[in-house]
Amino acid sequence: MKPISAAKEVGRVLAGRGAKGLERLRRLRLPRYRFLAYLGILGPGLIAASAGNDAGGIATYSSAGAGYGYSFLWMLFLSTFSLGVIQEMCARMGAATGKGLSELIRENFGIRWTAFVMLCVLFANGTTVISEFIGIAAALELFKIPRYVSIPIVTFSVWWLVVKGSYSRVEKIFLLMTFVFLGYIVSAFLAKPDWGQVARGTLIPTFHLDGSYIALFLATVGTTITPYMQISVQSLVVERGITMRDYAMERADVYFGVITSNLVAFFIVICTAATLYTHQIKVDTAEQAAAALEPFAGVYAKALFAIGLFGASMLAASVLPLATAYSISEAFGFEKGISRSFKEAPIFMGIFTGLLVLGGLTAMIPGLPLIQVLIIVQVVNGLLLPVLLVSILRLVNDEELMGEHRNGIVFNGIAWATTVVVIALSILLVITAFHPLA
Repeated sequence: MKPISAAKEVGRVLAGRGAKGLERLRRLRLPRYRFLAYLGILGPGLIAASAGNDAGGIATYSSAGAGYGYSFLWMLFLSTFSLGVIQEMCARMGAATGKGLSELIRENFGIRWTAFVMLCVLFANGTTVISEFIGIAAALELFKIPRYVSIPIVTFSVWWLVVKGSYSRVEKIFLLMTFVFLGYIVSAFLAKPDWGQVARGTLIPTFHLDGSYIALFLATVGTTITPYMQISVQSLVVERGITMRDYAMERADVYFGVITSNLVAFFIVICTAATLYTHQIKVDTAEQAAAALEPFAGVYAKALFAIGLFGASMLAASVLPLATAYSISEAFGFEKGISRSFKEAPIFMGIFTGLLVLGGLTAMIPGLPLIQVLIIVQVVNGLLLPVLLVSILRLVNDEELMGEHRNGIVFNGIAWATTVVVIALSILLVITAFHPLA
């Protein structure tokens, strides 16, 4: 039997379908069926970009708006271009090579760099898994379900859904739950913000040299351009059999997903700035974050927020441990597959199960400051992001690998500028930790 790459196996879990149906539709010449084939392509970019609006993303954006008003809007505006470019590069690599990111890194950079990148991926994804279970705990506690009851059940349910191949049946339900966050857009208008200040916050960059501001700034970058999103979009493109022949539609999907995701983030900041910052209310709990939806949902704000938070967290918590296990196993040639036993694939099953257990146990720690931990996780993502970005940029500019599909000057400029800015922020964060600048 021909071996299946990690990208394809992860993509099958993420997408819940293979590429054969898409190929059959593509071969039909009738316009209606060709249109259905193009609809089948849509999704990888939207799903991957929506992953950024998970528990950590909501906590970070809410804290930014509640703590600093509209002053983060300019960064979110610019990061939309960065995210679009980076997501598109990964999708293009998947379409041009038919391979996942970890496979390309191993084949082109050797074992030492592969080991370093995979260690960073494991650490970044591991902390993100923890944040997803914290989000699940916070969401269900809003329904008065204690975490000591909910987390063990959820942890086992996630393991069972993925291992038994049932995840694709509920993925769309989790994705639909995240649409609740569109309510932030309506809520932002109903909160009647000062649109002049919104415009100034969007168009006029501001920056503060204090440690807490820099940490939150880096966390916002880390949750907007999270490493997990780059790996997942490439895996999805590979699994769905998308080639450069179909790539025009996939590029549109990537950009649509990025704009939609960042638009929600943009309005979360506006909404929390208008409802919380003006009253000097900091976001320390999920209940306080939910309060920003009150102009839209009134007494139902808490329930709606809980539904959205649960769906977003379950969506990532179900797939992220699996994607991590596949990526690392493929990078080092370990046996892999959810159909394998612990004896047949000890590294793969150990990573997958271990990440779930780690996330569940951490979420049950008594007195854990949920919002603060979620933001710290996003800071970690931001610190480790340049490692993955450098790898992506080296691969996408490899003429032998990408040929005519390698990067142009504009994309390289935006991507390298993003990498340099994140590195500079990381250095500033370390400096301010030992010697405050303001």
